[in-house]
Amino acid sequence: MRTQLLATLLLSVVTAPVSAAQVTSAGNPPATLGDSLATWYALGINAHHLCAGLWVVGRDYRRTADAVVADDIKRFPAFRWEDDFRFAVDEATRTATVTDPRVGSRSAKYTGDQGCSILPVGAADVFFEPVVVKPALPDPATVDWPMGDRNAKADVPGVNRAALESALDWAFNDAGLARPQYTRGVVAVYEGKIIAERYAPGFGYNTPQISWSMGKSIAATLTGVLIQDGVFTLDQPAPVPEWQGARDPRRAVRIRDLLNMSSGLDFDNFGLDPRNSYNAANEHFRIYFDAIHVTSHAVNQPLRFAPGTLQRYRNSDPLTLVYLARRAVEAKGENFLTFPQRRLFDRVGARSFVLETDAWGNFIITGYDYGSSRDWARLGLLYLQDGVWQGQRILPERWAEFVSTPAPGDASKGYGGLFWLNKGGAMRRLPADAYWAAGYMGQRTMIIPSRDLVVVRHGPSPGGDGAYMEELVVRILEAIGPARP
Repeated sequence: MRTQLLATLLLSVVTAPVSAAQVTSAGNPPATLGDSLATWYALGINAHHLCAGLWVVGRDYRRTADAVVADDIKRFPAFRWEDDFRFAVDEATRTATVTDPRVGSRSAKYTGDQGCSILPVGAADVFFEPVVVKPALPDPATVDWPMGDRNAKADVPGVNRAALESALDWAFNDAGLARPQYTRGVVAVYEGKIIAERYAPGFGYNTPQISWSMGKSIAATLTGVLIQDGVFTLDQPAPVPEWQGARDPRRAVRIRDLLNMSSGLDFDNFGLDPRNSYNAANEHFRIYFDAIHVTSHAVNQPLRFAPGTLQRYRNSDPLTLVYLARRAVEAKGENFLTFPQRRLFDRVGARSFVLETDAWGNFIITGYDYGSSRDWARLGLLYLQDGVWQGQRILPERWAEFVSTPAPGDASKGYGGLFWLNKGGAMRRLPADAYWAAGYMGQRTMIIPSRDLVVVRHGPSPGGDGAYMEELVVRILEAIGPARP
């Protein structure tokens, strides 16, 4: 009854349909919002999370809208859910709408294998043709790990099973914590086999979980695939058409600089908190709460710093890499929306990934990406094996070394090629060669070559505490014992 009543309310605020040509890359919030603009933006991110929680995360089991709002949104202040927000779900069109009675409504639409897209004002649908992304892989239950799920778990000699179980007990126990972690999935792979694995109720090893900025490491990996294929080289100037003017200083930006997040583009990042983040000037986070064309938003920025001189964590750089990848793939007459599955995920046995797009079909790979904990472990294994999978080279030789080498413009030695690093001792109890894909709210895929270990952690931790992940990995390392000679 509640949903029906709200659906009736929403019909009264829907505006006339718009076309892609009527919507600019700058977005189109109502000009009269004034101080309510932050609420308008908050409606957008919450509509997205409701949509994705139901139809991306929930595609393999049934989640209710009330549970998604309570568990994924409302209890986290950063998402700015307000007391007078109301929501409606249209099962027929797979659209989720969140409304504020003073400000209006924002909607996000599920498009299938491209996930959920926030819709611009007045749009009832996205402006691209969604495609089915079907893995070209057999039933994982019929194939051995890591290409499938059969025989995935193993007891490795010398590993203390009781200590591993204790580590998992600790990881999933929020009792007495001032800041609960809400862990939903942990996988540890040692010597190529899963030695520890656990999930929160309602989640499993095939559940695509939001991975946030771990997707930046997917952007790095796709770039590596194209370099291995001879499409790009690390040190070539980035062939962005918008940067090719005779006097455009952006012509000096290299593929390497984009991977190191050292392009120097003018792209502000104000973080994500309920007070300071929900505004148009927050260019880094705006892609998550506004209905903008993310590619245009990224590449149409001036230069602020000389390329390669300063590492700054900015979505503009991986989004630009994905733009270049799309241009290269489509120039060969191939569909870019299927490219990640065809050229990367299929080759390592990954079946769960959903890379969401904006309303124009551009991957928001810097944060709106979903994958199961096991599939992230497979990507970690690819790096642990220096880009070789079952005898086939997928990534360039020494690619893992490149992404785990500090960016020249990073004095902390904590960031490499769209991966975070322990070279500067950020996690002092872990080996210096550890590096990891990292996402908001504590999503991690950690790779430790010296210990032949990959550890994946999913779950909406409100603090994304590095201390929690460090402690978890320390406990797992203690369980597997000293490094092998």
